[in-house]
Amino acid sequence: MALSISFLMLLTALALSPLCFAFPHGGPFLFPQFYDRSCPKAHEIVKSIVAKAVAKEARMAASLLRLHFHDCFVKGCDASILLDSSKTIVSEKMSVPNRNSVRGFEVIDEIKSALEKACPHTVSCADILALAARDSTVLVGGPYWEVPLGRRDSLGASIQGSNNHIPAPNNTLQTIITKFKLKGLDLVDLVALSGSHTIGQSRCTSFRQRLYNQTGNGLADFTLDPAYAASLRSRCPRSGGDQNLFPLDLVSPTKFDNHYFKNLVAKKGLLSSDEILFTNSPATKKLVELYAANGELFFQHFARSMVKMGNIAPLTGSMGQIRKNCRKVNHA
Repeated sequence: MALSISFLMLLTALALSPLCFAFPHGGPFLFPQFYDRSCPKAHEIVKSIVAKAVAKEARMAASLLRLHFHDCFVKGCDASILLDSSKTIVSEKMSVPNRNSVRGFEVIDEIKSALEKACPHTVSCADILALAARDSTVLVGGPYWEVPLGRRDSLGASIQGSNNHIPAPNNTLQTIITKFKLKGLDLVDLVALSGSHTIGQSRCTSFRQRLYNQTGNGLADFTLDPAYAASLRSRCPRSGGDQNLFPLDLVSPTKFDNHYFKNLVAKKGLLSSDEILFTNSPATKKLVELYAANGELFFQHFARSMVKMGNIAPLTGSMGQIRKNCRKVNHA
């Protein structure tokens, strides 16, 4: 189906219009130069430690990007995901979407330690997550964007929010659309940000239901390429192998590019929540096809949507605090 003229005009406008750094609910602005005077080496410190971590393990780029996503979708971009459990806090790390899947906390700890030495009590953990996500993306070939800064850190966590608000691999498309809409994100944001699955890996438990349907006849999901399904079953049996890891993009798993979308068109999306972008909605299908054909446009929209996501309910001014240790709140 050809893209409508109005749809093309909308996408062109999105690609050409300038980025806006104001966050959606009003209030003070976040801006990229926030630390230029208070911690001029902040960007350099974050980038160097992220680069070292990604050079050691390519998968870490996807892990740091995921941390930012899973943080912003709960209470906003406030580093609540980094808090460990305590007498008063139940850590979001224990939620279903995060347990056994989020990682990279030690890298954030190392960045925070270096920043505390360079400029004590200045750079928030929430801003570290935003910068690390951008730097990780760039390091593996993805787009660069200016990161609006000035977030502060939360005083608490929400395991209930983590369990309910983060999109899951088995969610229906309408559920995922709703979860994005509740955060002020639209269909373009949904499809563009899903493109982050061009890097990273997923466990067998996250997609097993696509390989063995509920009727017990052993047939794979009809939206999954049969040969691809057979190769997945070899390491993801009906029982066992739960922790076995598989690349989300089988073509270029450590490079940030648009092969993720090409895979969806070829019915080789690993997760159900990925493939339904191509099979369950004409609007999201158009976007998948567009990004599969135009990697540059995908990069432009991804960068824009990352800024938009990073503006979800930030704490600013006197709200929250600047944690000295990202794993726990400061005590008076």
